[in-house]
Amino acid sequence: MKKQIYILVTALLFGLFFSACSKKVDEYNKPAVYWYGKIVEAISTGDIDKADDYYSSLQGEHIGSPLLPEATMILAIAHMHNEEYLLTEHFLNEYVRRYANANEREFAEFLKIKAKYKALPNPRRDQVLIQDAIKDAKAFKVNYPHSMYYSVVDAMLTNLYLADASLNESIAGLYTRVDKPKAAAYYRSIRPEPWIKWNEIERANTPWYREMFEGDGTSSWYAFMIPNTQSVVSRNSVKSDDNKTNNK
Repeated sequence: MKKQIYILVTALLFGLFFSACSKKVDEYNKPAVYWYGKIVEAISTGDIDKADDYYSSLQGEHIGSPLLPEATMILAIAHMHNEEYLLTEHFLNEYVRRYANANEREFAEFLKIKAKYKALPNPRRDQVLIQDAIKDAKAFKVNYPHSMYYSVVDAMLTNLYLADASLNESIAGLYTRVDKPKAAAYYRSIRPEPWIKWNEIERANTPWYREMFEGDGTSSWYAFMIPNTQSVVSRNSVKSDDNKTNNK
């Protein structure tokens, strides 16, 4: 009896396995419009990864298809809505490099700046990305002075300047806490745009759930635990002439 049950269960498992395999048939050698339709269908259902796979098939089987430029831009925008900004930039770079004319390049470059900007919900965490976004926004204003996106890019650039200043202030605060006044003074002296009235800028409020772990940008939640003494780095650093004079 046990042997018969074992054979029955084994047969059932094999049946389920081959049934699943028969449903998953590899697709290839399809018209370009078929792959394009599959891309749109996958995006409409929220399956961006599958849309990327269909795009690879479209690109691999129909490298010269007129549907490729539109499919590339569709995937770039889909990844941006899905907050996958690195993939957004990848598809936009592909679009600019292979397909875009002058007008289309302007729109793609705008979207690249927007992707970098939207990837910065917490500016104090990524100094390089802020600098890259500032550089791209400044280049856009030079290259497209009459663009319909100019004012939007200008507004994003202003916010990026403020984010950069906030990050520098956070770094300066860190150097102040470890008794490095020269380094703190250097970062506080960085003001990229003289037209901004920096003394009127108010620091952005840190949400309470982040402030619990990261501090508010001016100090850390664990500051009360740190003894009020010089750090090892400070004790062994070269002191300024003013400090030497005061110590005499």
